Amino acid sequence: MLTRHFPLFIILVIVGLALLLPLFLPWTYDQIDWNAVRAPAFSSSHILGTDELGRDRLARLASGTQVTLMVAMAAALVSLLVGIAWGATAGWVGGRVDEAMMRFVDGLYALPFMFIVILLMVVFGRSILLVFIGIGLVEWLTMARVVRGQVMSLKERPFILAAEAAGTPPLMIVIRHILPNIAGVALAYLMLTVPQVVMVESFLSFLGLGVQEPLTSLGILVKEGADDMDMAPLGLLLPGGLLVVILVCLTIEGERLRDHFS
Repeated sequence: MLTRHFPLFIILVIVGLALLLPLFLPWTYDQIDWNAVRAPAFSSSHILGTDELGRDRLARLASGTQVTLMVAMAAALVSLLVGIAWGATAGWVGGRVDEAMMRFVDGLYALPFMFIVILLMVVFGRSILLVFIGIGLVEWLTMARVVRGQVMSLKERPFILAAEAAGTPPLMIVIRHILPNIAGVALAYLMLTVPQVVMVESFLSFLGLGVQEPLTSLGILVKEGADDMDMAPLGLLLPGGLLVVILVCLTIEGERLRDHFS
């Protein structure tokens, strides 16, 4: 049982450490120790050393993990809400409405979504709220298609037809009967959306278009580590390795849930 849920256990450990470590560290993620610039690991009060500005690497790693996962979950929830609303409407109404809505989805699929997010960042400014909304609004397409297919299958079931024959309003049928039956599939694809959002956020932050100072994220830490790799390889290996572990564990757990509800 533990082996089966080991990726989820790893994610919970990472989240727990990211939330609790800052409470016990003597330094915050943006606090500068002028007496310990580029301090090596396990020196004085800096367990993982400091960066080129004298900021504690462990504190910044914990804070960056918090921000990356927070952005990922918030953007994934935006994707979930938009995808379910769009897909459920298209699948339930059907006909020309469904055709028009899904052709719109196909058109968005043809666009380079990373370009759309970058364009939003450039036009409307760089803010963490816009990162939430921008990433979420380009990650809902797959969710909409999955939900549409599930709704089209469910609306022909006998219990749905019976509810319609009893005069139940369509909105109540969707809320009471359709959504509870697609919740498992939606949860599985939500778990698969989170690692995609993590990669997008990290890439945007690496380019300087995502999370802005004084906040930090794993993407920012990877960029800083890459710029300073010759002097302090630990600055790249730690956030890069943690990012890989998070992506692999989330993907494995999402695929397990998808196979379970398929």
